[in-house]
Amino acid sequence: MLMNAPATFIQSYIDDLNDALNQLKPGAALTRIQAAWLGTCLTGILLMNSVCWAKFERASLGDCKVAALSWVFRKASIPWDWLLRVSVVLILKRYGITEGVLAFDESDRARSKSTKRIYKVYKQKHKGSGGYVNGQTIVLLLLVTSSSTVPVGFFFYMPDPALKQWDKEDKRLKKSGIAKKDRPIKPERDSAYPTKTEIALGLLKEFKVAHSLIKIKGVLA
Repeated sequence: MLMNAPATFIQSYIDDLNDALNQLKPGAALTRIQAAWLGTCLTGILLMNSVCWAKFERASLGDCKVAALSWVFRKASIPWDWLLRVSVVLILKRYGITEGVLAFDESDRARSKSTKRIYKVYKQKHKGSGGYVNGQTIVLLLLVTSSSTVPVGFFFYMPDPALKQWDKEDKRLKKSGIAKKDRPIKPERDSAYPTKTEIALGLLKEFKVAHSLIKIKGVLA
């Protein structure tokens, strides 16, 4: 299937998105190039059911180059946080959603055994094989309504490496018979690695600020 222009409804969505961005945060609207890039990516995801620059290039018969698509994603000053916030506002408004239940969920996404370059990737137990794999853990905030479930926030969780190393060493020393007073003291948690509870509270605060008119009937975690 060929891809040479954004789908009509995707282009309409991007136009609405830019209008809303201008209203909520003047100057945050996408540039012409950024809007075209986003339209290409969304259309590619729709057609390929994947986020893959190489597939997008093949579907466009080479009009959209891997290097160019990747560069915009990595280097362009796109207001990602505002895009998510405004997108959710548009969806809630489009479907007339005024109330619901907030629910937290988490998802472990296995990546590669060798990769270390992906954001917040760490060693995880692989349930399928019983071994280990590098992966990511995503904490999700969902708005559950009578008509649909909408993802409204997310954050990447990663265990504090120093705490993880201390725990491993503490268990080893304990098993060897070393008294607690002679074992290293537990280090303070690095704020760069919040707990899942801290992440959940942060997502709740962000939702309250961004969507204060939505009536929340309960929170599930």
